[in-house]
Amino acid sequence: MRAARSMTPVRIIGLAGLLACLCLPARAADPKPDATIKNASIEAHVYLDDKIKADDALAADCLAEGRTWIDKNAAEAASARKDEPELFKDRGGYSFERKYSVRSIVDRRYVSVLRDDYMDTLGAHPNTDVNTILWDMAAKKRISIRPFFTETADSGPTLTAMRKAIVSALNAEKKRRGAGETANAEWYKELKPTLLKIGAVTLAPSTVSGKSSGLTFHYPPYAVGPYAEGQYVVFVPWETLKPYLAPEGARIFGGARPKADADDQSQ
Repeated sequence: MRAARSMTPVRIIGLAGLLACLCLPARAADPKPDATIKNASIEAHVYLDDKIKADDALAADCLAEGRTWIDKNAAEAASARKDEPELFKDRGGYSFERKYSVRSIVDRRYVSVLRDDYMDTLGAHPNTDVNTILWDMAAKKRISIRPFFTETADSGPTLTAMRKAIVSALNAEKKRRGAGETANAEWYKELKPTLLKIGAVTLAPSTVSGKSSGLTFHYPPYAVGPYAEGQYVVFVPWETLKPYLAPEGARIFGGARPKADADDQSQ
């Protein structure tokens, strides 16, 4: 009778590895998009985070906007594919992704939402964009930062002071990154003291529950620096803007910016 073959260390290790793999929990599935389209010209997805989905009105608002964004880009992709079929033949279709995520909730009323976009239109490199939404849960609509300040006139005292603080914060962040050579007026020329040109803004979280420690401004690549520098997020503490606060602003601002938030936003 043929003797049983003993198991070598290599076989033992191999069997152990196989058993370990079999015992591993199933890999979590990728999140399911809340809106999507996929065809020969484009693949595009929109995602809402769980905090947004918890507010029906906010979720509906974001999803409606996201679907309009998908439809617009799908039409442009189809037109481009018709005009340049050889480009799509070699590289596939366009790729788009939009993610809505809650940055902060202040006073159980004001929700700051980040809207991050990824876009690959088969150019030299993909692009990204960032914008923000400030949502009033009580009014169930989007608002601006206007209610928090006594005045927000173009080039008025509030927005002039705000722009000055933003430029100072940008210069400091560029120095930290070793990009001081682009901390100049040429890169800041589109940054204007108006609500529509000051930058995408959110209410920063605070060490005091229910309060905001100030404003964070979010700039995508190319907005205040070359593509290689990536996105910039800069913080303006509420104390800097205290002289311009309206009663509602004085009520919701307070405390300091949590270190974890500063660390996370500087990545």
